[in-house]
Amino acid sequence: MLLAERDVERLAPGVAVWLGRGADPAAVCRTLCADLPPHLHNPAGLLAHRLKALLPPPLPAAPVRAAPVVRLLCEDCERPFPPSVTTPGRCLDCRAEAETPALDPHAA
Repeated sequence: MLLAERDVERLAPGVAVWLGRGADPAAVCRTLCADLPPHLHNPAGLLAHRLKALLPPPLPAAPVRAAPVVRLLCEDCERPFPPSVTTPGRCLDCRAEAETPALDPHAA
């Protein structure tokens, strides 16, 4: 089948849509050129019709990946904070330990 350059330019965006929907180039050719009438008067018109009428469905949307969960760790003991904690720092045990005055063994 021979097409004029202007016909190819007019049909190319339709073919690009097919390819964008995951169609294999060979499958596009087979589908558009299957069962052609013996005396085709307007090949570009037939191809334009088939490009629209036989358009494959869009590809399904890619699954959305959840963002990785970042767990904060205590700055001193490196125990993980609960997921509700969003600011770094010390855990309750480490804060309590830091606030308790150390006993001096030499003090009488």
